[in-house]
Amino acid sequence: MDYRIYPPEEIIETRVDLPLSKSISNRALIINALTEGASPLAEVAQCDDTDAMVSALASGADTINIGAAGTAMRFLTAYFAATGAADGAAVVTLDGSERMRERPIGALVDALRACGASIDYVGREGYPPLRITRKRLLGGEISVPASISSQYVSALLMVAPCMERGLTLHLEGEIMSLPYIRMTLAMMGARGARAEFDERAGVVAVAPGSYSASCGLPVEADWSAAAFWYEIVALSGGWVTLAGGLKRDSLQGDAAAADLFGRLGVTTSWDEVEDGDAELSGNPDADARLDMDMRHIPDMAQAVVVTCAMLGTPFSISGLDSLRIKETDRLEALRIELLKLGVAVEIHSDILRGLTMGWDGSRRPITEAPQFDTYRDHRMAMALAPVALYIPGITVRDAGVVAKSYPGYWEGLAAAGFTIEEV
Repeated sequence: MDYRIYPPEEIIETRVDLPLSKSISNRALIINALTEGASPLAEVAQCDDTDAMVSALASGADTINIGAAGTAMRFLTAYFAATGAADGAAVVTLDGSERMRERPIGALVDALRACGASIDYVGREGYPPLRITRKRLLGGEISVPASISSQYVSALLMVAPCMERGLTLHLEGEIMSLPYIRMTLAMMGARGARAEFDERAGVVAVAPGSYSASCGLPVEADWSAAAFWYEIVALSGGWVTLAGGLKRDSLQGDAAAADLFGRLGVTTSWDEVEDGDAELSGNPDADARLDMDMRHIPDMAQAVVVTCAMLGTPFSISGLDSLRIKETDRLEALRIELLKLGVAVEIHSDILRGLTMGWDGSRRPITEAPQFDTYRDHRMAMALAPVALYIPGITVRDAGVVAKSYPGYWEGLAAAGFTIEEV
């Protein structure tokens, strides 16, 4: 399904109901599954990623395919490795899409094996699919690289209370996406887990025990989804009210969108009557420059980079190594797609740089409306769609990929006045 997109005829002024956070939902689902006597969760995000998690946890089958749901692959690897088979097959083969088979998981498997897990690779060493023998793990004291993916760390932490000795985890190297680790620990603590995190030393100690069936933290609205509306406001100079329960003091690292896009001319005002409503207004700063480290909020990179490219804002963003092992190599995907806009960006290790080094505000000429590829990546689709505000009639290919995290994205754009035609 490909969409051709035209901008609103009038300045944008709309209200958006945001989806629930899939990051919080997936953690809540795993913790709930590890909790004896817990009732089903009342409300979680409705998207492909959480659907994959819910289906896998309820399956009981000996072969489970989670498709393109990377979080589910990491969290379920730890879940099945650290739990007995009372609720399903004793040996589970966990598989995914073709891209999932290219996404490394060796560091997590090695860490689980060090805790006593029995996990075998069905195909290529270090990559899914995995054959997992379900049992209770011993736990103990181990080390894990923290510079690859915080999801490895979160996966280990959530199952740690179920280990006989608990778990002391040494995080080696620079910690990526630290707010997601803090989110995991906060959600564990709300369910009665006992954990201590020495961030300076990079050591997390989780005591053995069990989760409480009492209510945990509520599932918030999704700040990662909100980032794309910040992009739209930055590019349009319009007004958008984000509804659905956003938290200013959120567990989500992507709540940094308010401050980050503030540097690009978007003002966030909080409605004191409607709790959780954020009102965005745009006034782009023509003299802005963006030089920052995004290692803790890498999922916002695409929205930020496309915004800067369209505004003509020079940028240099570091800490993006983890983008290479997402749904696609997001650094390379951004480089290729921005070239279709006449904007050249440079990739240096974990740094993405554009519109710098004497850039004079000009772009290479565009002779026709670009047709953007999305690489089976929901965030590529959502980041590129607002380009229609500057170039009417762009095409976003494989537009249905947004269902991975935000199924209602296109309906939200239509309600804001965008014209969306299937081609």
